[in-house]
Amino acid sequence: MISTSLFSLQGRVALVTGASRGLGLAMARALAAHGAEVWLNGRDADSLNMAVEEARAAGQAGGGFAHALPFDVTDEVAATAAITRVLAESGRLDILINNVGQRRRQPLDKLPAQALREVLEANLVSAWHLCREAARPMRAQGFGRIINVTSIAGPIARAGDAAYTTSKGALAALTRALAAELGPHGINVNAIAPGFFATEANTDMVEDAQALAWLQQRSSLGRWGQPDEIAGAAVFLASPAASYMTGHTLAVDGGYLAHF
Repeated sequence: MISTSLFSLQGRVALVTGASRGLGLAMARALAAHGAEVWLNGRDADSLNMAVEEARAAGQAGGGFAHALPFDVTDEVAATAAITRVLAESGRLDILINNVGQRRRQPLDKLPAQALREVLEANLVSAWHLCREAARPMRAQGFGRIINVTSIAGPIARAGDAAYTTSKGALAALTRALAAELGPHGINVNAIAPGFFATEANTDMVEDAQALAWLQQRSSLGRWGQPDEIAGAAVFLASPAASYMTGHTLAVDGGYLAHF
């Protein structure tokens, strides 16, 4: 990927959570390729170190770089310490991508309240906390880009997936609320809503011929998305090209939401 000034992230510092694989890694690689210094978060240090090497390789052409930042996003003390470390070592924080997501597919009568609380903690409360911590230095800078990774399961729903749908719908609402609150401070807050992507977490579905046949009928492009196909949306929302966009959720779903 070759960066132009419109999409350049030179001099910017980014934190991407859930970046050891899948969509998070694809976004981290893309930010580095466009010149950003990227901190990759994950819980497993070994997987995270391999991901960092990939991001560093991507950044060689675009002038970006990558670091590992292992912590559990649901641990507020660790999350706050992580932001402090980024500021201490990089001097600033310009871009935050909240990508961590947890899913519990269970029907209503089988879903314990505690399971719902855990999904909300992972998908919503952790993002809220990191947004709050990141907003402090962003306000001082007068600049910031926050990108929350929601889902097409935010505006639409399937049976047996109430916890995930609730958490992602709430994250989209949080995105709008923070856009209104942080806009006067030069901070743009947007969201990306992915559709069906061929990630490691979806391997069983990707290899299921019936699932593919269903997707071919249900979406405009009729196929699984590849992780790198999320990268352009992340770079766009983080870049000068999206300077007048805030409070928006950008669906990257192969036409799933548009398809009747």
